[in-house]
Amino acid sequence: MKFATALSFLFAAFSSTDAFSPGYIKASTSTKLRDSTAAAMDAHMASEVAPPPPAVIRQSKTPDVTVQGGSLKTWAFSSPAVERVQVVLKTDGRPLDADVELWAGPDNTPHKMRIYVENGAVRPFSAVMETPRGPNTIAVRNIGQLEFPMAAQIEAVSAAGPLGDMQTIEHGPMTIQGGALRTYPFEPQVDSVQVLLKTDGRPLNARIELLQGPNNNKQVIELYTEDGLDRPFYAILETPGSGNVIRIVNTATVEFPLTCSCGAYKFGDKSSFEEMQPVISGYSSENRYGGTDRDAFKYGGGQN
Repeated sequence: MKFATALSFLFAAFSSTDAFSPGYIKASTSTKLRDSTAAAMDAHMASEVAPPPPAVIRQSKTPDVTVQGGSLKTWAFSSPAVERVQVVLKTDGRPLDADVELWAGPDNTPHKMRIYVENGAVRPFSAVMETPRGPNTIAVRNIGQLEFPMAAQIEAVSAAGPLGDMQTIEHGPMTIQGGALRTYPFEPQVDSVQVLLKTDGRPLNARIELLQGPNNNKQVIELYTEDGLDRPFYAILETPGSGNVIRIVNTATVEFPLTCSCGAYKFGDKSSFEEMQPVISGYSSENRYGGTDRDAFKYGGGQN
């Protein structure tokens, strides 16, 4: 009995000393290293997120600020964290004529635009301006007469993601040499178009025109950017109706080419042939005879 008890005591002692043996320490260390490596890999994979979505013109939540004809309004962004600003200008249906400038210090205007819109309610101006290395100030001047006020919405937006959705832009990027121009016609189903202009770091001088008919400018934007790579230009142009053409003119000399990307941004639900036709008379799709403009000729309406 004493011999069996002694054997069991010795077996327990030898088994307990295995925990302090070099083999046991090596095995436990390798297991801990393997577990820590797996935990680090899991944490790294969890920290990886999808790339940020491209910047888009979204519905502004800031209230409208009325800018009377001949007056100036400024929006200051003192925080360096604000690196991108959305600018929306519109009217109640009257023409829109304005100057938009980016002030970065005294007597320093690295980005400025001259904007004309025939109807600020049908075709509001919407653009995104890059504002790196703050503080920056956005200045909006209504250069129209007193009878033509406008509403401005200036809001800081997230700088994550590229400007524009390059996956959906079918025209571009295309190089436009200095003094050259490119035109982009669009189908009647396209309700709005996105335009992205940039350079390789050189100054950017361009004119963007929205045409609807021969030499019928619905919207004109004259653009200057000190550095087309640091401050590219991105805008959404509303294109209601049919026969819309975007014309991009590089107004700089031949030493300053630019890169243009232009494509459809939003599609409408125009399904019938009549809905895609341009408005010929002042009665829109239904005239005073109760039918379409084309049917007006049957009743003698087109003979006057």
